[in-house]
Amino acid sequence: MSPLSLIREGPAEDLKMNNTFSNTSMKCVRDTSVTAVVFPCLYSILFIVALILNSLAAWIFFNIPSTSTFVVFLKNVVSPLLHKCHCHYKYTHTHTHTKKSILWILPYQVVADLLMTLTIPLRVLSDAGVGSWRLRAFHCRYSAVLFYITMYISILLLGLISLDRYLKIVKPFGKCILQRVRVGQLLSAAVWVVMLCLALPNVILSDQTPHVSGGKLKCSSMKSKAGLLWHEGFNYFCQVVFWGTLALMVVCYTFISKKVYESYKASKSRSQAASRRTKAKVFVVVGVFFICFAPFHFARVPYTLTQTRSIASHCQAQNALYIAKETTLWLSTTNVCLDPLIYVFLCKVFRKKLTAALCWKPLYKGTTESATATSTQLEMSQINHSNRLSYNGMLQHSEQYTMEHN
Repeated sequence: MSPLSLIREGPAEDLKMNNTFSNTSMKCVRDTSVTAVVFPCLYSILFIVALILNSLAAWIFFNIPSTSTFVVFLKNVVSPLLHKCHCHYKYTHTHTHTKKSILWILPYQVVADLLMTLTIPLRVLSDAGVGSWRLRAFHCRYSAVLFYITMYISILLLGLISLDRYLKIVKPFGKCILQRVRVGQLLSAAVWVVMLCLALPNVILSDQTPHVSGGKLKCSSMKSKAGLLWHEGFNYFCQVVFWGTLALMVVCYTFISKKVYESYKASKSRSQAASRRTKAKVFVVVGVFFICFAPFHFARVPYTLTQTRSIASHCQAQNALYIAKETTLWLSTTNVCLDPLIYVFLCKVFRKKLTAALCWKPLYKGTTESATATSTQLEMSQINHSNRLSYNGMLQHSEQYTMEHN
């Protein structure tokens, strides 16, 4: 049966469907002793930390001139690699292409994290039972939809950044259309537009009179029959988005790790500590992404089925899945705090700018450029020195070979 035919069935079918779920809701009462006390506290702490970190990150990011070589470091916030790799594959190429597609991806990423952070207070009030059921209804229809959509926008943008890093590092001289600034803008905007359009029916089709039992309201009771089907289908789509992005990140960072290792070998670098740091940085990004989001996506499918299909005989399972979903959802939300921490811990220049901001020091353009240039020159001199030694050794070996055979 198509969604259009479901919509044509009209209010009678919707009422019947809602009555079924109302009966299910009355038979299965959720245990909110944990979700109404523990999670509001956890989300409150998360909100304060995330708001501070993301506000600082956004302020610093938008106050750094895009023409500065600081962008080279900023590119590594979610795909961290030692800048030495860039230097080995032609510094002039990297420096010339600082204003590339990733510059237009990161602002969209910051906006998504900030919007997701701003939806947390309403979730706290809703879960804590503060206010009337109308507050819960508003959260179900609007705030929760924005919360989820910004989370998946963030996931998709992380995938785009991974792809951009792969193209810049593994194929630095390739002429790929995805590396163009305009294409980066269009892709980032397309992610927002497509995800918002797909989420809009969740708002429109949540127009039923909610069933309130004991002052409690389930979001699924506000959805029509078509709304429940759309919600279930959208959930499957989000599963594809997450697992597809994770697969893309694993592939991209695998090739990036290989290229970094080859760069170290080519530059005759024997620093084991530097090698370990590089590997750690690469795997931390993928590891954090997996730990934050994977548990939620394992729990979300079975939980969604309890919302969209009548399984009243499994009330205990519904409550267990609800607790699992809420726990893993909070874990996913911690990513809004981890993104700014990645900027701080994995980007040296960003860390310096943050320190300057906290110490009330102005962010001068010249300071940023000079700091970046100094770092680049040091790394370039080290690699060039190693390459010259290697080249001189090859010449000596060639001369010796010629003398022996003449």
